[in-house]
Amino acid sequence: MNRLAAIEAQLTGPGAPFELAEEDVLGERVRVFANRARSLRDLLLRGREFADNEYMLFVDGERERRYTFGEHEALVARTAAALADRYGVEPGDRVAILAANCPEWVISFWATVSSGAICVGLNGWWTEDEIRYGVEHCQPKVVIADRKRAARIRADLGVPLLVIEDEFDAMLADYPEAELPKQPIDEQDPAIILYTSGTTGRAKGVVHSHGNVTNMVMVSFFHGARLMMSNPKQAELPQLANSILVTSPLFHVSGLHCAAVTALAGGAKTVWPMGRFDPEVVLRLIEREKVTGWGYTATLLHRLLNQANVDEFDLSSFRSVGGGGSAIPATLLERALERFPQCSHTMGVGYGLTEGTAFGTLNAGAELTDDPASVGRPVPVVDVEIRDEAGAPLPDGEEGEIHLRGPLVMREYWNDPEATAAAIGPGRWLNTGDVGYVRDGKLYIASRKRDLIIRGGENVYPFEVEQRLEAHPSVAEAAVIGVDHEELGQEVKAVVVVEAEAEVDEATLANWVSDALAYYKVPAHWEMRSTPLPRNATGKVLKNALRDSADSMFIEE
Repeated sequence: MNRLAAIEAQLTGPGAPFELAEEDVLGERVRVFANRARSLRDLLLRGREFADNEYMLFVDGERERRYTFGEHEALVARTAAALADRYGVEPGDRVAILAANCPEWVISFWATVSSGAICVGLNGWWTEDEIRYGVEHCQPKVVIADRKRAARIRADLGVPLLVIEDEFDAMLADYPEAELPKQPIDEQDPAIILYTSGTTGRAKGVVHSHGNVTNMVMVSFFHGARLMMSNPKQAELPQLANSILVTSPLFHVSGLHCAAVTALAGGAKTVWPMGRFDPEVVLRLIEREKVTGWGYTATLLHRLLNQANVDEFDLSSFRSVGGGGSAIPATLLERALERFPQCSHTMGVGYGLTEGTAFGTLNAGAELTDDPASVGRPVPVVDVEIRDEAGAPLPDGEEGEIHLRGPLVMREYWNDPEATAAAIGPGRWLNTGDVGYVRDGKLYIASRKRDLIIRGGENVYPFEVEQRLEAHPSVAEAAVIGVDHEELGQEVKAVVVVEAEAEVDEATLANWVSDALAYYKVPAHWEMRSTPLPRNATGKVLKNALRDSADSMFIEE
């Protein structure tokens, strides 16, 4: 740890690439990266350093579309001109995108934010009702949709609808010589609205400013530099150009912020398999395109590692892989390290949320190997505090609500001052709604507060039970929920997905849990299934759908 602390001090000290400074952000003095870009358009302009290099490869079956950084910028300029001319898009206006991952999504995003307008990423898994809610909520000048999602809308939305497959190319043809917009953009101007996962209730629109995202990009670069400098096997890794596999949706921070935006700022190539996740297709792309990095979810990592012919592919190009979106079981991490041994000093997990612009803490390399139960230490511009229900700070080791502070805390919830005030308190401390504790400077997650099960006065954190169940060799994945009980208030129920060709019964699993956990944490109710758990696009289990199969707002694809 002393060596790592010295590396971090070297990276963040005066005059260093990741020098820290204290500045005013929305009325509060917080730590920021002194050398950050001041707007997303400034980040886009950095792509000119890599004009002839590939920025995007989208693969849809036999069809492939490749774009260099230079080609991408030209398309962004033409799209920005079209949005302004045809739809009257001005700074502060919203442009909504409702589509699966595709080149037009990325191009439309950069065109919107470069104009000083606000890009709204509508959830591509939403049903018509949720789509209408989102459009009414953000009031965009235009909705840019792919044909499949446009078909879900059976009546007029009340705003113009641009269907990508039918109109996008023809629209750009009218603006062949367009240049990027030059309107002034303030760092605290809103740039992006992304809707929360909506696992309970109506989704809220999280607003990210330009400064939120540019500081987030610097966190990503800092983390990469720290891994390189602390990795004793760095010289042994393949010396390849950065090539990032993207399997997260663009309407989520993992796909948009951590992939499309960060890759452009760093001159990295992005590889996008389109359509339903196919492990064999992805393995072939990793091998052929010499992919060096991947931000996985637990579900997709599990599917990749369990592909029958995974050993037939050369995955030696991988240099670093990291996970998020949902908890990563320790047993799954172990299997991943067996399959990607060259990533033993770079594999990581972390903690963050949309309201915190993706990053809060990171645990990677030797720290992850030494303590896989932790989600890591705070990133340099984030403060973490554990508080009780009255808002008072708690000492090390005590569980409470996780609060975050820094330039990554969202600007606000769009058009919802009450929800904003409930989430962001004095000093712009963000109440995450998660429960955890800090020990020796590292954060440990217990559960989402709303998922907490109280059985006879005892707290049961589903994550703890789920981790134990998923450590059983016959269990592919598990979710734990509470069910009402007249005497105890709630009892524990486990929904278990059994590995293919495995045989295990409820009594065996109950004994397995009781060997490691207190009696009141052992599930009293069991549901065994062979099909995957329902998840939203970010990889989180839809526990409301497990409680009530009719209560799901998503269309799974």
